[in-house]
Amino acid sequence: MKKDIFNIIVPSNCHGYRIDKFLQSQINELSRTRLQTLIRDGQVKLNNIIINNPSKKIKEADQIKVNFPPPKETFIKPNKIPLNILYDDNDIIVINKLPGIVVHPGAGNYEKTIVNGLLYKYQNNLSSVGGKLRPGIVHRIDKDTSGVIVVAKNDNAHINLSQQFSNHTIKRIYEALVWGSLKPQNGKIREKISRSVKNRQLMAVRKEKGKMAITNYKTLKIFQNLNLPKISLIECQLQTGRTHQIRVHMNFKGNPILGDKSYGKSKKKFKKIDPKIENQINDFNRQALHAKNLGFLHPRTRKEVFFEARRPEDFDRLIKTLKKASI
Repeated sequence: MKKDIFNIIVPSNCHGYRIDKFLQSQINELSRTRLQTLIRDGQVKLNNIIINNPSKKIKEADQIKVNFPPPKETFIKPNKIPLNILYDDNDIIVINKLPGIVVHPGAGNYEKTIVNGLLYKYQNNLSSVGGKLRPGIVHRIDKDTSGVIVVAKNDNAHINLSQQFSNHTIKRIYEALVWGSLKPQNGKIREKISRSVKNRQLMAVRKEKGKMAITNYKTLKIFQNLNLPKISLIECQLQTGRTHQIRVHMNFKGNPILGDKSYGKSKKKFKKIDPKIENQINDFNRQALHAKNLGFLHPRTRKEVFFEARRPEDFDRLIKTLKKASI
């Protein structure tokens, strides 16, 4: 945000809205989570009275004032992190993220992230919309997921890309290895996702509440023989982008992603199979999920661009092993 204070009067067509949802519709460059934090921190006034409840309902002609305190000084050290750059111009950077690398600092991890590498290579030539902890970061993929992400070099590019993500017009295609064979082999999953009631760090399909999540999938290959349980190579195209969406949806279908410690199965015992193959499958120590393609309208030219990220070596090696082991 360029302003320190944001003032607005609630229009008639927004009467009865939650204040956090209303502010999100007015301040596109800030996430709802960020706005909820500002409310809970006492940075929002409703009719000149501080409120702390993000679900507070607003009325027509209510006056809302949002204060944006200066960011806390947090020094993020530039580090020479390997960045597999697929594309780079004056507005965007497209990266094929390696597995095991966190996208941005947080939760005590302030080094060896994509952001540290970006600061080392690009210094201050990154967007500021995400704040000091997330310069340039428009979206992210999980630490142990590999594949393509886009980074913004300036605020205009960041806001434009964020809007495309919000409108679900970004084309995102993933590859994954899952246990078993999906039924049907090609299809669409439409299930709401929200925080798990058992573990708040995880997500879950919850029919009674949550945000609608839509995953289109198709089976590319089924690996099997008499001694090897079925493992499928699938492709998923996201219509929405919920946290852990593919991992949660595949687990819900009964076909969790191979190697997924949070949503997957424990190690398997195989009968009469080469121990090397068994170990390679069981020792794949992360979710076998790769963000293969990313397509969007370039924020400056408005022309459609499409990027493809090669699979990392461990993923590719495992697929080759499964091909050899299957019939």
